[in-house]
Amino acid sequence: MAYTTINKPNTKFNTIIYTGNNNQSQTISGVGFQPDWIWIKNSDNVEWHHLMDVVRGDNKFLHTNNTDVESTGNRGNGHNALAFTSDGFSITNAGSLDGDLNFGSRPYPTWCWKADGTASSNTDGTITSSVSVNTDSGVSIVTWTGTGANATVGHGLGVVPKIIIVKNRNVVTNWIVGGSLIEDVGGSTNNYMILNGTAAMDTSTTLYASYNTDTIGVKTDANINGSGNGMLAYCFAEKQGFSKFSTFTGNGNADGTFVYTGFKPAFFLWKNTTSAGYYWHIMDNERNPTNPAGESLFPNLVNAEIDYNSGNACDFLSNGFKFRTGSDGINATNQVYIYMAFAENPLVGTNNVPATAR
Repeated sequence: MAYTTINKPNTKFNTIIYTGNNNQSQTISGVGFQPDWIWIKNSDNVEWHHLMDVVRGDNKFLHTNNTDVESTGNRGNGHNALAFTSDGFSITNAGSLDGDLNFGSRPYPTWCWKADGTASSNTDGTITSSVSVNTDSGVSIVTWTGTGANATVGHGLGVVPKIIIVKNRNVVTNWIVGGSLIEDVGGSTNNYMILNGTAAMDTSTTLYASYNTDTIGVKTDANINGSGNGMLAYCFAEKQGFSKFSTFTGNGNADGTFVYTGFKPAFFLWKNTTSAGYYWHIMDNERNPTNPAGESLFPNLVNAEIDYNSGNACDFLSNGFKFRTGSDGINATNQVYIYMAFAENPLVGTNNVPATAR
């Protein structure tokens, strides 16, 4: 029996690393598809995260390392402009000024997701939303105008989202993480996490109201439904052999927790939900091409990547990942972590070709 129908995950999600050229115009290619959502972070210096998607349009950025409103052009003084192309994106010359997307010869890891191009109107909720959705891979990009009142918003996935990340584009607010996974861990739709911070899982009665097959229920808080504000949500449904959104419990041991995903990971984001003070982490197979993997970036920080224990953070395996450290932020004893993972290769696809360890 096949574990997935997505035999080539890199047609739905891909990581590339491009090199800055001192703020001269350049076109970045090799993604393999037109990316509908990209997330860029320089890995060797202090620079901001930049998130852009096709629904908001070219050159519209948000930044997970802070609560800022949406910017036009990147936040560096040079204001590099970025536009989607059929195989990547183009960066416009920022002259001699410091642009965060194309500075010097720095490496820029870029995580790319495919949705469905230009958004369509969605009337499933009490608020009409604009949605670009790929139901095969379980990725949906949603925008709407907030009402400041209890409402529902269509997401287009056709199944209950496991993870939902919401940001108010017009007001200084947090990035609010919810979804059925957060509900399951915390025991209530009132539970949430903050992507731009280090807090543990918390509760609020004014954020998410419900998670349904067609809609997200939102309440009155400006973080999630600000009156008259442009709102953005990235929504994810788990797809066997391609993506996994779940939890693990740390064991505090160098012979660490093994987490089964059903595929060889290409991208792995995780966070301690039990205790405050710990970062979100991102690892990928391009910055960590061999085991053990240790190069981690942090969605809530502008910092350069850190190599944990000289690369001994975890192993990417053919069917999941296994931790190689007991660090509190990564694999602490009896601490519950949530994670999002996307596949490099499925364990077995419809072509019956198995993934291999590396």
